[in-house]
Amino acid sequence: MTATAGGGAGGGAGGGFDALAGAGPGSGTGSHREPARPGPVAPDGIRTSSLAPAAATRLVLIRHGEAVCNVSGVCGGRIGCEGLTDLGRTQVEALRDRLLATGELSGADVLYASELPRAIETAAIVAPALVAVVPDAGTVPEAVTECGLCELHPGDADGLTWSEYTERFGTLDWDTDPDEAIAPNGESWTGFVNRVDAMLDTLVARHPGQLVVVACHAGVIEASLLAKTPVVGGRAGARLQLRTQHASMTTWEIDDGRWRLLSFNDAAHHLLRSPAVQQA
Repeated sequence: MTATAGGGAGGGAGGGFDALAGAGPGSGTGSHREPARPGPVAPDGIRTSSLAPAAATRLVLIRHGEAVCNVSGVCGGRIGCEGLTDLGRTQVEALRDRLLATGELSGADVLYASELPRAIETAAIVAPALVAVVPDAGTVPEAVTECGLCELHPGDADGLTWSEYTERFGTLDWDTDPDEAIAPNGESWTGFVNRVDAMLDTLVARHPGQLVVVACHAGVIEASLLAKTPVVGGRAGARLQLRTQHASMTTWEIDDGRWRLLSFNDAAHHLLRSPAVQQA
């Protein structure tokens, strides 16, 4: 789903229910804001689409491409993660090529990645598309790594196959007990969500009004939705069980402490590739 601003089939700002969108001056996101349009807009209290604030932080979370641990059935922490598969690299290259063509993330202020190889590799592939599309724009950015952006810390389960995990630690059901750690020295689901929540707040405080791109994980993206949208029990153990595609983008806009979800699971670039690349 992608949130967009603009008029309906009538094209103007005044007709029908769509007038409540109030797509007035500066609507849209990032460098693709729509030009200012004259005329009145709906009052703040009833608009169904807010105006784009001028000084908001934009945070783009990119899920890594398919990883070796995704297909080998291994718990992929620092020990178990071996980077991307060939298909995973192709998936991220499709995203990079889209970004190079559209310039939608060009001029990004900073690139982050988790400390896991699959995210670091994803960031390196995407990085050339973040350079501003102007002469002498500068060098390709290197990713700043942050442990707080890692997938759930597996502790003693790291590097085990899932059958080995079950034999050693038994079964675990976070829908029943989200406070139980995945393994000794590992995180619980609630601990993970709150860790990601704090890390995202740190990034926004560190980069006010900037475009921040992050190569991370499906769990991190789900945690962002649980922590930053009004999900009942979001920080206390709720789960969404989303299907976030590899090499997809989820975009947040943050203004004055308010988080707005602009898009989730944007993977349109995969439609231009073969069916194998479209696999999540």
